[in-house]
Amino acid sequence: MSQTDPRRRIPRTDSLLAEPAFAAAVARHGEALVKGAITAAQQRARAGEIAPEEVGSVAQAALPSRATTLRPLLNATGVVVHTNIGRAPLSQAAIEAIEAAAGYVDVEFDVETGARAKRGRGTLEALREAVPGAGGALVVNNGAAALVLATTALAAGREVVVSRGEMVEIGDGFRLPDLIASTGARLREVGTTNRTTVRDYADAIGPDTGCILKVHPSNFRVEGFTSEAALEELAALGVPVVMDIGSGLLRPDPMLPEEPDATTSLRRGATVVTASGDKLLGGPQAGLVLGDAEVVEQLRRHPLARALRVDKLTLAALEATLRGPRPPVTSYLHADAGVVRQRTEALARAMGREVVDVAGAVGGGGAPGLELPGCAVELPDWCAVALRRGEPGVVARVERGRCLVDLRCVPTESDDELLGAIRAALATGGVGS
Repeated sequence: MSQTDPRRRIPRTDSLLAEPAFAAAVARHGEALVKGAITAAQQRARAGEIAPEEVGSVAQAALPSRATTLRPLLNATGVVVHTNIGRAPLSQAAIEAIEAAAGYVDVEFDVETGARAKRGRGTLEALREAVPGAGGALVVNNGAAALVLATTALAAGREVVVSRGEMVEIGDGFRLPDLIASTGARLREVGTTNRTTVRDYADAIGPDTGCILKVHPSNFRVEGFTSEAALEELAALGVPVVMDIGSGLLRPDPMLPEEPDATTSLRRGATVVTASGDKLLGGPQAGLVLGDAEVVEQLRRHPLARALRVDKLTLAALEATLRGPRPPVTSYLHADAGVVRQRTEALARAMGREVVDVAGAVGGGGAPGLELPGCAVELPDWCAVALRRGEPGVVARVERGRCLVDLRCVPTESDDELLGAIRAALATGGVGS
């Protein structure tokens, strides 16, 4: 290489790493990733693709803007609890709680005595406060885990009596019969798909019965000639009743009259209630177990509970959700229709587009069939792809050849950001979609 060769001007890796911008990048992303970006830029300079003086800026541009590959999205689908994009968005209180719990915390430690303490006691206390009828509370890593733990502790090697009309598939191919079978329990199916009476359960109960399982069919609805046994009737049969409400609604909500809640289910006789924390409750992914104190303690002491327990971040976020302000899911579910329409019309006017009436949904396997009246900005269908690819990424709904942008679940402070994303998507003209 001659003295005049421009490649001699390519900056050294160590000199670039010593610069403040790269030192900050190392602190954020780690040395290996930053070195990789620098090396790639140096190789481009050696190949003559960029000037030696551009190595630093090109390497900086190649660094990720976030510390995770998970990409934030705006939910413009009108589906409040959207499983594929993370279910419940956390409240600001829950986000701050996660940050506070990121270091060393007293998750399982008594600062007064210096001895070991009950894990997540503040969160469990908050759960019992939220559902006063629960003598005991337990948190595991998701709703399915809560159900598995309950049936394992109560019925491993024995029978779980369940209605044929409640043998549901919970998503991604996971089916209730397979889930229960994995616990070592045997399913005893009773009744028919559309009608199951208390006598069906009573006839099936015997010395081998571990528990009765009642599952809310939260992702479908059976109508017509139907009937089901009431919790009060099942509780009178003398065996534990596990009620899986699924959606995590802790108290009745007039907007969701057909959605079971933990408080009512326990009052009507359920021994324990299992539910998810990241659906209608609006918290982090978690499985909730609420109910009889002795039975909940039996579940807590089961060896499987250790494998299913949650970490300090989940405990912190869940406590903040229970004790803090109204979470986003609740706000979106009860969004003021007039306010949403005003925002939607303003967005449409800014782009010369039309507003159309639409029906949103609760989602996440909650309140099947319930429509949430709303409105949306109508765009060409190809905009959906461009919106997803943009920055920020926007997930809209495609329906009957139209891309519909529903603001129900878009924070008001993101309206300008959404407008910019739509303008950028329209500017592509559908190229590459």
